[in-house]
Amino acid sequence: MSKANEQSLDFIPFSVPALGQEEKDAVLRVMDSGWLTTAKEALSFEQEFASFVGGAEGGVAGVKALAVNSATSGLQLAYQACGVGFDWVTSNTEGGASSEGTAHSGFFTSGKKYSTPGKILTTPYTFVSTATAACHLGGGVVYADVEADGYNIDPAEVERRLAQDKDIRAVVPVHIAGLPCNMEEICAIAAKYGVPVVEDAAHAFPSKTKNGYAGTLGDIGVYSFYATKTITTAEGGMVCTKNPEYHKFMSTMRMHGIDRPVWNRYTSEKASWEYDVVAPGYKFNLPDVLAAMGRVQLQKADLLFQQRKAIAQQYNKAFADCDFLQLPPDGDGNAWHLYILRVVPEKLTITRNEFTQKLQEAGLGISMHFIPHFRLSYLRQTFGLDAADYPNAQKRFETSFSLPFWPGMSQEMVERVIDTVVQLGRKYYGN
Repeated sequence: MSKANEQSLDFIPFSVPALGQEEKDAVLRVMDSGWLTTAKEALSFEQEFASFVGGAEGGVAGVKALAVNSATSGLQLAYQACGVGFDWVTSNTEGGASSEGTAHSGFFTSGKKYSTPGKILTTPYTFVSTATAACHLGGGVVYADVEADGYNIDPAEVERRLAQDKDIRAVVPVHIAGLPCNMEEICAIAAKYGVPVVEDAAHAFPSKTKNGYAGTLGDIGVYSFYATKTITTAEGGMVCTKNPEYHKFMSTMRMHGIDRPVWNRYTSEKASWEYDVVAPGYKFNLPDVLAAMGRVQLQKADLLFQQRKAIAQQYNKAFADCDFLQLPPDGDGNAWHLYILRVVPEKLTITRNEFTQKLQEAGLGISMHFIPHFRLSYLRQTFGLDAADYPNAQKRFETSFSLPFWPGMSQEMVERVIDTVVQLGRKYYGN
């Protein structure tokens, strides 16, 4: 049980990880083994995660998983696999060198050549790393507004942007708060323009839809195991794909561009010390000590999801008759990672900012999801963003806030959150 359940109700944190003795035992087992970094635990975690999202019961067959040190790293690998950024001279290319601007030359034979680093297409209503992962590769970002009645990217805007810009290398829908985007429509549109789909599924585990789990519905899916997520490894993530070329490329780039797995070269008498470096890759691997925690959390994933869903249902029921609030959107496969409410400004005598400040003063650890990219100076200036071009995202930002919401919240905590929100709304209710 989390220590948060043992504390007073003076302050209710926004999020607390659901960790128990099993996770402690798993971490200590790895510490006692004498091997801390990527090895058997991480490999087992990959296999078990792939089996979870790609299993026979409602999964997508053929999924392979790669454990990484963060979802941000996973996005960078995914974008580069899709052709964002320039590659470098490699040692095993025909003729001994690659052409400038050749995508994935050498060990990944996409056969495509580009004259620019390319761009991704995503939503402005997401965490910053969805965009900056492309910036790290020298790529650009194109934005499509969110749907008028929700937080997810608008498929119609996706098509409009794809029709306008032929330099987009990946469409990146983000499943905000755990509610999957309209993936059938988005994938059909992307296929029409010959552009792969990278799902930012940082919020979307376990989001089980009628077509499979979110994160397996596009070409590549990237999950987050940050401390606030349904399952956590403290820091970490997972990249999933059914495409063997994408998998090979990302696997190689994840570990320094080395051409084969080398984790056992220090632990096996039969392991070879020989390897080649075919590209300047990255240090994006997930250590065993964290993977061990993830394996235990994965076994609890369904239980943790059900606990989140139960709290969401209590919130929904309590706030349904509050006309000064708008409930979160819901639908097929909602993982309920966040509980995002919207104030109805014309029903209150105070602003969203004033409302949330008073919630904080009353002891609730609230948050904002998200500050749109057109309000962040680096992205606004770099890509010439104007809030007027994204009216739906701007409206969501002006009115939304996220409540405390995590597995293990006591009933007293849930009721305290509900009572505080309702009483505050009634106090500042206006005609």
